[in-house]
Amino acid sequence: MSARRDPVLFEAICTPPRSLGRRGMLVVSGLLLAGLAAISGICLARGAWPVLGFAGAEAVLALGLMGLYRRWSRRAMEVVVLTDERLLIRRIDGRGRPDEVSLDPYWVRLALDERPGRASALLLRSRGRSLEIGLLLGEEQKRSLAEALAAALRRYRNPVFDNPQLRED
Repeated sequence: MSARRDPVLFEAICTPPRSLGRRGMLVVSGLLLAGLAAISGICLARGAWPVLGFAGAEAVLALGLMGLYRRWSRRAMEVVVLTDERLLIRRIDGRGRPDEVSLDPYWVRLALDERPGRASALLLRSRGRSLEIGLLLGEEQKRSLAEALAAALRRYRNPVFDNPQLRED
């Protein structure tokens, strides 16, 4: 038995920024460790050897947090899919846990909530529910997603039918 698949009218995949690849991570780690070695050498030459333990712990903490963020950002994503039947928001958090919300696209209203001093919020409102999407995106990407999704919802609500029999010659 085959499952019926609705045609996809709009799809957006949102991922967190990943500016450092494997090579960049190695370069940053090398620079951090080289700076640590230089500072540790100066401190050791001046007799401040207790600084070595704290500097080493700080380097381990910094490299560990960078590694955790890289692993988290590799897993985290948000997919927004518009079909004839529904608007589906599928999220996978940094730990790999999935979450899925389905809304009726005809009733969904999109709002970009500007908040001074904070990141703006891209909200989907439908029948008393409110859902924020684009949590992993920056300001420009949220605006771009808002424009593209708003255009897709407009096309969904007001389809243009091309009937050749009704065309004027």
